[in-house]
Amino acid sequence: MVPGSAAGSVRARYLVYFQYLGTDFNGVAAARGAQRAVGVQNYLEEAAARLNSVVPVKFTISSRTDAGVHALSNTAHLDVQRRSGQPPFSPEVLVEALNTHLKHPAIRVLQAFRVPSDFHARYAATSRTYLYRLATGCPRPSQLPVFERNLCWALRADCLDVDAMQEAAQHLLGTHDFSAFQSTGSPATTSVRTLRRVSVSPGPASTFVLPQESSRLRFWSLEFESQSFLYRQVGSVLGPSWGSGTQAPAAVSDLQVRRMTAVLVAVGLGALTPAQVKVILDSQDPLGKYQSRVAPAHGLFLKSVLYGGLGTLVRGVGHEGVCTRLWPPP
Repeated sequence: MVPGSAAGSVRARYLVYFQYLGTDFNGVAAARGAQRAVGVQNYLEEAAARLNSVVPVKFTISSRTDAGVHALSNTAHLDVQRRSGQPPFSPEVLVEALNTHLKHPAIRVLQAFRVPSDFHARYAATSRTYLYRLATGCPRPSQLPVFERNLCWALRADCLDVDAMQEAAQHLLGTHDFSAFQSTGSPATTSVRTLRRVSVSPGPASTFVLPQESSRLRFWSLEFESQSFLYRQVGSVLGPSWGSGTQAPAAVSDLQVRRMTAVLVAVGLGALTPAQVKVILDSQDPLGKYQSRVAPAHGLFLKSVLYGGLGTLVRGVGHEGVCTRLWPPP
């Protein structure tokens, strides 16, 4: 903590974990000014305004997500400066207060920790994991259960060549220049990233699929882990010939994942071979036929953001006391 601008008041910094269904939002970042679009951050800061902080509370988001993208667990840091003589909120009280004042039912604050005044939610993150959900056996959008719509990419194909997808994914592992998976004109200073893990596997059966549909509909999960992904890229739109639904362009940090997903799906459908994925990666050309396509936003979830020493917090399962031991309030 550091002294605040008001005499006798103290500023406390917190790391908060939160989740949201991205369907109703123009991404996680706040929309400022006269824009009609609203981000998750707008609602979080509106709720934080009820904390009566001496200085307005601003959320610094660790991982930006596009319109329609969901988060099982995203993170942000924020400073709360209470009036003179009032102690800092406990993390538990902060979580309860934010959830009480949140005005959108698709957002939930999971957990909060006290952290040092120089902690930065974005730069301190050591790992980010994205989950992409696919459904096969959907020749028409109406064949997907209504409870699964906007939560997966429904493909017309009956099946995917998962072995080929897994072989192709191995070409993406490790440290590479991922220029082929970013848009032209991206302001990123470097396109080199290290993909630590990528997996393609059968997903859990959906509880919303009726028994008579279970033999037709199958779900699949793709996971990507890296310390960071390419940031602030402007997306193109995936043509409607592969699945049901498209997504408008936006400036986000999850586009690399959606482009890699589109390429792996092309392999699973037989439109590409695993060896061609390496050719695409090595080409460093973002304008190619396949790497310029983007998987729909609504199938993507930010699954977790991890920090060294903080433990894992996914789906609201935290490690109580971890931060208290590592970073005790002075």
